[in-house]
Amino acid sequence: MTHTYEELHEMTVAQLREVAAGIEDERLAGYSTMHKEQLLPALCQVLGIEAHVHHEVVGIDKAKVKAEIRALKVERTAALETGNKAELKKVRRQIHQLKRRLRRATV
Repeated sequence: MTHTYEELHEMTVAQLREVAAGIEDERLAGYSTMHKEQLLPALCQVLGIEAHVHHEVVGIDKAKVKAEIRALKVERTAALETGNKAELKKVRRQIHQLKRRLRRATV
């Protein structure tokens, strides 16, 4: 039976130990005494599952927004060096708005 990280993360320690009991692998040696914090990454490694949650960005082009943020960071550095406070405030505001747009689009 194949599992996803989300399924494994939602399981209790007892359920994770049952899954580990069905797998013969030296990396799971001592699974019956492991806590969830140790057992979950070990199971993910044995099953070949990435041990973190992936977030999707829906409705916008994430790469384009990130490129805009990088360009604005260059402008921010230039404004800091020249001491132009008005430009600095404008650029920081734009970076903040783009980051918020990314976070809102994250599912």
